[in-house]
Amino acid sequence: MVSKNIVIRNKSGLHARPASKFVQTANEFKSDIFIEKDSTKVNAKSIMGVMTLGAGKGSEITLIAEGEDEKKALDALVELIENNFYEE
Repeated sequence: MVSKNIVIRNKSGLHARPASKFVQTANEFKSDIFIEKDSTKVNAKSIMGVMTLGAGKGSEITLIAEGEDEKKALDALVELIENNFYEE
């Protein structure tokens, strides 16, 4: 299992289009992937789960990946977030 804390920095936070990109990226991997915010943990491969977090700009989240490609999965999701979901 690997995990990383990261801050959402894009203007709209983890809503609508960014959430869709996030879930799409998470689904490219075999590992189980979760996002945790304020002690709420959701499946990162579920658009409904990701949207319910309400992770706006400045929110700190924890990404957790467990499985055969966990490091690649975590690296890809961190890159997506650090690059503001390639929107800005």
